[in-house]
Amino acid sequence: MDVWLASQSPRRLALLSPLFPNLEQSGLAHVDETPPSGTVEHQVLTICQRKAKAVPDDGRLVIVADTMLSDPDDHSLSLGKPRDKVHAATMLHRIIGRHHQVWTATGVRWGGQWRFWCESAIVSIPDLDDDILAELLDSESWVGKAGAYDLHGAMGQYASLVEGEEATVLGLAGQAWAHLEALASLQ
Repeated sequence: MDVWLASQSPRRLALLSPLFPNLEQSGLAHVDETPPSGTVEHQVLTICQRKAKAVPDDGRLVIVADTMLSDPDDHSLSLGKPRDKVHAATMLHRIIGRHHQVWTATGVRWGGQWRFWCESAIVSIPDLDDDILAELLDSESWVGKAGAYDLHGAMGQYASLVEGEEATVLGLAGQAWAHLEALASLQ
């Protein structure tokens, strides 16, 4: 089965490679990732659907996804990927010492039809002292990560999943993950 992961995420690639030995990964050019107004759930699903519309129909199994965090102070605001180290520090300061909600939308095209899932999970990050925060920022594990951290990266020793699926925090909606496992068994 030929599979295209239309995402530049190394974490999604690592998750999916064991399921699909013929997995090809490349991002999509010219997709508007500007969040629309509305809830973070609506924002992440809309961006995922925009990515799906940008995918040519070539008969392959295709996977698109997007992940965002809800700002713990205003759940209508999303925290996407940080632009730079200062932006990453700002994001981390907003979420450390509290719970936050991670949203992931995933689209899978198989047999010419798209299916979409949008799910959330709750993650807790304890208060971290300035030295730990500096280490996290210096590690650059925040690069390309929604909310400026990776649950399986440097932040993994501090953050904990409170509710929901780990796959959702890592970049694939949990129900989409189950669907992909079922498709992989068809190979």
